[in-house]
Amino acid sequence: MMLASHSVSVATNRVTTSINASAAFGSSNSTSFNLCKEFAQLPFCFDAKRPICKQKSVQLLAAQEGNLSRTITVCATSGNDGEPEESGTTACTNFKVLADTEICESSRDAGDEIVTSILYSGADLNFKAENLGNQDNLFDKLKAVHLHILAMEQWNASRLKLCHRTHLVSAANLIHYVALKSLDIEQLKAELSSLGLLNLETVNPHVLTSLSAGIQMLENLKSNSIASKTSCEISNSKIPSGQEKKEFTVNRMAKKGLNSSKLLLGPVREQRTSHIMVTVGEEAAESETLITDLLQKGATIIRINCAHGNPCTWNEIIRRVKRSSQMLEMPCRIIMDLAGPKLRTDKLKAGPCIMKISPKKNAAGNVMYPAQIWLSPQGGGPPPSHASPDAVLYIDGQEFLNKLEIGDNVAFSDARGKKRILRVSNRYSVFAGVGLMAECNSTAYVKSGTELYIKGKKTRYAVGFVRDVPPAEQFVRLRIGDLLVISRDSTSESEISSSSFGSPRVTCSSGYLFDSVKPGQPIAFDDGKIWGVIKGTSISEIIVSITHAGPRGTKLGSEKSINIPESDIHFEGLTSKDLMDLDFVATHADMVGVSFVRDVKDIILLRQEIAKRKLRNLGIILKIETKGGYKNLPLMLLEAMKSPNPLGVMIARGDLAVECGWEKLADIQDEILSICSAAHVPVIWATQVLESLTKSGVPTRAEITDAASGRRASCIMLNKGKHIVEAVSTLDTILRTSSTELSPEVKPLMLSSHLS
Repeated sequence: MMLASHSVSVATNRVTTSINASAAFGSSNSTSFNLCKEFAQLPFCFDAKRPICKQKSVQLLAAQEGNLSRTITVCATSGNDGEPEESGTTACTNFKVLADTEICESSRDAGDEIVTSILYSGADLNFKAENLGNQDNLFDKLKAVHLHILAMEQWNASRLKLCHRTHLVSAANLIHYVALKSLDIEQLKAELSSLGLLNLETVNPHVLTSLSAGIQMLENLKSNSIASKTSCEISNSKIPSGQEKKEFTVNRMAKKGLNSSKLLLGPVREQRTSHIMVTVGEEAAESETLITDLLQKGATIIRINCAHGNPCTWNEIIRRVKRSSQMLEMPCRIIMDLAGPKLRTDKLKAGPCIMKISPKKNAAGNVMYPAQIWLSPQGGGPPPSHASPDAVLYIDGQEFLNKLEIGDNVAFSDARGKKRILRVSNRYSVFAGVGLMAECNSTAYVKSGTELYIKGKKTRYAVGFVRDVPPAEQFVRLRIGDLLVISRDSTSESEISSSSFGSPRVTCSSGYLFDSVKPGQPIAFDDGKIWGVIKGTSISEIIVSITHAGPRGTKLGSEKSINIPESDIHFEGLTSKDLMDLDFVATHADMVGVSFVRDVKDIILLRQEIAKRKLRNLGIILKIETKGGYKNLPLMLLEAMKSPNPLGVMIARGDLAVECGWEKLADIQDEILSICSAAHVPVIWATQVLESLTKSGVPTRAEITDAASGRRASCIMLNKGKHIVEAVSTLDTILRTSSTELSPEVKPLMLSSHLS
């Protein structure tokens, strides 16, 4: 859109200001461009009733997709008396601003000429137009940035008026931040940093106040200049709804951020600044101790994913959370994530009810560690938290278990007819009687109904039976070069089968997938573990050529994610399942996680459903998982701020990395943190945090530092796994550790090296 050009006729003895601006949002290789490039470029009306600057001209680079040739020029002249006049002073300007085209165009009549009135003061401000562009004084640059931010705020005054009073100051600061990010101020940053005056990288929570403070410090430094002799102030525009300038102090803004986090997530544990959130599933409903152990180790928020399980399971988990929290006197909040319109593989038909038990073997096939099996009565509790069995067998026969002692051998024939031995290694008292840990040195396949007996020297006696062996997980193993057929199927469960030409087949019942994809587009499965390229499509089938998988192939199972980063899939926002689940969330949870939000329309629909249910206190977590969600985040936050509900953002790094590219994830993550810091919105750092530790019991060095970096967020989320209790304990230790605790060890080393 080309900038409009306006001519302004100014009477004698009047102050005249002309601002020509082209402020595109960031450059093409930065996240700020992605953040703001969708905003409309429209003129705005600005009225500042306080003096701003003297005889100066300022030029700032404004980036537009890598083109740094355009400038913002600010210039001023005054009348003979040198006093500002409050009437008849007009000028015109154009800024690329935070506003939707439809909204802005509808708010004014076609052909309206929008005029800006800015007043200046100064004694000797006579200068010629040819001198414009020769002045790039740091003081005037900073004032021009300040002016741009105020202009952005006033242009969005109608949007701010719609924000709820609890979010009003935060919404204004978010607009200030976006205005600042719209300018290419790298040189300004360097100049300010060289003087030690202001770090523009850290002003996000209090943009306007920090810039005002920087200007004041520069004024104080110019003690021998013209500026020291003449008053030169920048007005602070009024915030809608009666908010005063005092709301923008650094202390108040910092306190606003802390209060927002506490309101949404609750109080943090002592010596910590971040919460620990843990995702749980059916295992939490079946275990008598898991929730208690998690809370004792440091968890303060329990997450339930509505994409899995059912209301009966969720209700049992919540009952255990509330009971444990009350018993331990440890506050714990509950978040439930709505499944959202996510594309997934359909549920595969259950496999045979056979469990494989395998000891750990070395390369030569010799047993290194026997398999650990937990033997428990039906309805019995889980093994102790310090035990990590490879398999759990439920036994019908408490009498049989009661007779077993440490060192006894339990014999059975597995599903293949192979004779196998379990040796009892430990004995525990559990909720439903006695539980035992046993070891097995040979691979065995156990099915329901398998007969167990105590093996004596001459006879066998005391029979027990294995019950409730879960069905084996079904999956397709895909290798590079394989062809996978995805078919549209309306059945609730699908069998793994081969297509007419021998390729493996899975199903996806979502019509969005088949209606939107095109040949040649990349497609990812299971959060990017498997990648392929679409080779052909039809109404009922998609053929995919696998381009990335593990060396031995990668499993693709039930309910695994499907991502098509380059497609333009238009989802409906909240699904019918989401609306039903929201009714449950409304009466059981403290927060609701909204998955796959993409634009303002999704937030409008969410606000309508929450208002319909009168859920003013329900916390809202926007899960950022797509390109659209990332690019539209400021606008979505402003829309969500129209409601009084506590607000937060989750960086869902799994889908986000697949959608936006692995190499861009770090920058995107930092940009989301910055946006939320400006909006005083708490952030949840999620996906694959301490994943190796959670699953295998041993962390990688990279994930330890990743977890430590998560201290920048208000909350860090861990996913479920065999070693989740240990992972929570480790994360709690990381979050309690600070640089001050390391200083006593570091100081002697620094001193000795200095002396040498």
